[in-house]
Amino acid sequence: MRRRSVLSGSAAALLAAPALAQMPHHGMPVPSEQMSPLRGAGPVTLTPEQLAQRSVDSPAPAGAPGRWEPRAPLPLPRSEMAWATAWNGKMHVLGGYAEQRVDRPYHHVYDAAADRWSTAAPLPRGANHVAVVADAGRIYALGGFTEQNRAAHDGAYVYDVATDRWQEIAPLPRARGAAAVAVLDGLVYLIGGATDPSGERASVGWHEVYDPRTDRWERRKPLPGARDHAGVLAYGGGIHIVGGRFNTFEYNTPLHHFYVPGRDIWLERAPMPTTRSGHGMVLLAGRFWAMGGETGRFENNTLTGTVHGQLESYDPATDRWQSHAPMPTPRHGLGAVAIGERIYVAGGGPVVGGGIQTSTHEAFIPG
Repeated sequence: MRRRSVLSGSAAALLAAPALAQMPHHGMPVPSEQMSPLRGAGPVTLTPEQLAQRSVDSPAPAGAPGRWEPRAPLPLPRSEMAWATAWNGKMHVLGGYAEQRVDRPYHHVYDAAADRWSTAAPLPRGANHVAVVADAGRIYALGGFTEQNRAAHDGAYVYDVATDRWQEIAPLPRARGAAAVAVLDGLVYLIGGATDPSGERASVGWHEVYDPRTDRWERRKPLPGARDHAGVLAYGGGIHIVGGRFNTFEYNTPLHHFYVPGRDIWLERAPMPTTRSGHGMVLLAGRFWAMGGETGRFENNTLTGTVHGQLESYDPATDRWQSHAPMPTPRHGLGAVAIGERIYVAGGGPVVGGGIQTSTHEAFIPG
């Protein structure tokens, strides 16, 4: 893979951070150099009101707490990207908000073994809230928004990891952003999301499947409870969609649906204990792990709400959730993947909405 820039090692300031038990209730402070504003000039320092948005308490029964550790920060502060995906021990973070724009094509790659970031071939079309998933040495990047969480496009691309090249594939049948995407038995399932007109942005339950062998899309049964910014995993012969929002982060949901491809039906499973959207969700050691997210509200025409730091895991064998040590730095619109025996969570927004981006990167080791 072509390497255009390299950053290595966890920052000294992060390594000197206090232990989780010594942190205030709302989590660790964020170094100013790890934050940037979407509008206006930096540096950024979070206000007491912004720090008060953080929430880490979970209603779920406590499981083994595990622990968090700092890792090398992203090369630049980012949020609202493509969540993230992993292949061959490396995390790929694509698109999103950065450097005062919302349509960045950035493609940063994290080598977990070396704790090092590099830059790879950028997205052919810059956007935020792109749906990404990896399979068989390729990464699919589907749709996204070209304005701030608005103006969906139908572009679809596949990236070959070995050659560091993108190729255009059949466009989405219907443009959307903030959709959930998973691969099961070689097919790419694109589910939910939100679409235009931008002034009436609304969640959709659309469910379409892409076959890489034929370069064609076909429709499947829509997602019950149309929503976007949800967590997604392929597991147990089907696809789980967890949490998300109905049209706006003022109307989040804990709903958990499971799609059975052979029957083309959706089944309900135990809902996520902490209602949220814009969270990460990964599979590790047979459990689903959900972290971060946001809940928005307006008070006297001022945006506020909650930035979630809760880490909760789901056991598909028992249909039950547990809580674990919360994120040291609560964030939403982040990149989260599982590599080896760790969960890596990079970037994201430390306040409700897209006004501030971070380069903060932390890893979780289960207990």
